[in-house]
Amino acid sequence: MKSTLILLRFSIATIFVSLPAITFAQLVDGQPKNETQISARRENFPANTNLPSLFLIGDSTVRNGRGDGGGGQWGWGDQLAPFFETSRINVVNRALGGTTSRTFYRDFWSRTLALIKPGDFVIMQFGTNGGAVNDASRARGELHGIGDESQDITNLVTKKFETVRTFGWYEMKMIAEARAKGATPMICSLIPRNSWRDGKAARSGSNSSASWAAEAARAANAPFIDLNEIVARQYDSLGQEKVGELFVTNAGPHTSLAGAQTNALCVVSGLKALKANPLEKFFSANADGVIAANLKSEAK
Repeated sequence: MKSTLILLRFSIATIFVSLPAITFAQLVDGQPKNETQISARRENFPANTNLPSLFLIGDSTVRNGRGDGGGGQWGWGDQLAPFFETSRINVVNRALGGTTSRTFYRDFWSRTLALIKPGDFVIMQFGTNGGAVNDASRARGELHGIGDESQDITNLVTKKFETVRTFGWYEMKMIAEARAKGATPMICSLIPRNSWRDGKAARSGSNSSASWAAEAARAANAPFIDLNEIVARQYDSLGQEKVGELFVTNAGPHTSLAGAQTNALCVVSGLKALKANPLEKFFSANADGVIAANLKSEAK
């Protein structure tokens, strides 16, 4: 029996035909690299502090640049709000391009944590970026895995002493700190690139950020959305030619508006697949046509 992921009872184009691109009054300008730079720039804040908020954190695949489609590039976080009743919950995209779980936690997390209150939610997706733990270019990589291993460095970019931890350590730290504020944190694995193997969208394998995200969620007993697999199965069903239209450049990872909408839809599909979906009561009518992801069996 062939098992495929069908997310909608109608086409992606249909669900979004009446939905304008999401805009926010307050946007981060550019790609700030540290607290000093971000403090002088505009950020996304909850529109109504009397409501619960869903905070999105991650890299440029969640929010690209200013979040206004510059260069034709969009992150899925800027296309998620139509699936929620924003009169009942704020959807606040605080992701920043170029970040890793390490650099986001080090430079930007405290500003988001200060906004979190009891009853709020956090969805995080990291892993698209990586690289060296310490070099003169970006020095943004984490140690592999989710353990307590650490490496002391004098950062060649910041010129400061830093203790670098594992990918999962940072995610679990943000989970613990969000919970301490009374929020419900959740983890997504990273979205796949436009890469294909044997006619199927390439998945991130073991010993990768996707697997570490899953391990961190299990270790912290946090809801996990396997976005890497959910999106990859959607790509399989669309086919390589059509999937190419979802990316701004051939390989990715930066998505077009249609690509960001597809990935946002997959996030909702993943939320619906959770045994207990803490955001279910906030869904809008646009989420009604999204079918819960079923990852129990691969297509044969």
